[in-house]
Amino acid sequence: MMRGRTVDLVLAGSGLAAGALMYVTGQHQARVDARWLFVPLVVCCGALLLRRTAPLACVLVGTAAVAGDVVIGPSLATPLVYTQVLYDACLHGRARLARALLAASVVGSVVTAVVCLVVVRDVRALGLAVLLALVTVVPILTGTHVRHHRDQAAAARRSAQQVARLAEADRAGAVAAERAGMARELHDVIANHLSAVAIHATAALSADLGPDGTRQALTVIRENSVQGLAEMRRMVGYLRDPEAVPKNLKALDELVARAGIPVELDVRGDTEDVQVSVDHAAYRIIQESLTNALKHGDGGKVTAHVACIANAVDITIRSGRDQSIPQRSGSGLIGMRERAALLGGTLTAGPHEDTWVVEAHLPWP
Repeated sequence: MMRGRTVDLVLAGSGLAAGALMYVTGQHQARVDARWLFVPLVVCCGALLLRRTAPLACVLVGTAAVAGDVVIGPSLATPLVYTQVLYDACLHGRARLARALLAASVVGSVVTAVVCLVVVRDVRALGLAVLLALVTVVPILTGTHVRHHRDQAAAARRSAQQVARLAEADRAGAVAAERAGMARELHDVIANHLSAVAIHATAALSADLGPDGTRQALTVIRENSVQGLAEMRRMVGYLRDPEAVPKNLKALDELVARAGIPVELDVRGDTEDVQVSVDHAAYRIIQESLTNALKHGDGGKVTAHVACIANAVDITIRSGRDQSIPQRSGSGLIGMRERAALLGGTLTAGPHEDTWVVEAHLPWP
């Protein structure tokens, strides 16, 4: 604000100094004492102080000053300052003001030309109309043109800022989605295998299983530990190289074999036609469901039905429910629902009579 006022003062002072120089050099035709011509010049220069805050008042004051100059003189200084008044009014005022000034200046120039031809009847009198057009129409058109480009530049800056904000939002969203994906993968890789290891280790420590039972428990612990490490390496490799193929439905037999509980697996349809993202998500959902059955189930048989239909995979998993263990929506269920939602599918999980049922529908285009 202070910088704008300083510019206004400098502009008004420069106009007043230039006008005074013109008076000193005799650039006027005063009908009275030439010193009176300083009055409209000072008023017109003072109007420039209103060019930003009150463009309409700036024009009205400047027009009155020019009218006074014509009556007293005329001179050359005040009309030249008036061109700056019109330019600034179009640049800083409303578009409606610029249109009104342009219409008034064009009409005034035409009327002046007609009057000169009718009254004076001399073509050389048209010079007055041309002079009026130069003083009014030209600065108005110039100010309007500059304002148009200024508005376009401002719109371009706003558009660029909006694009930058959207890009930042997209980047933040991508980072959040990547973090959520990594969290799901870490949960599936680490929590599932460690849960199996913990359960079998607890069983081995809390009861006398005998040599065969202890050996079987240690075998399951070793298999889950080795498999967990292998999947951890596979996940790290996938993060380094997205083209690496993650676990999919073809590995279900291996998953069932090391589930730690009896599982009846029924796969229908061709798993070769399943889209990669759906294939991986279906595997992880089945893996998490079997882990939950091991942790919260009654130890009975689990049935897993997988149907690869047209453009979708339907999953239904039923397991016995241990009534003494409260069911709760942990990070595993949240991760399964997120996987289904990311693919535009659905997943429901909850008790049904004496069983716990997980149903998922995973489509792809």
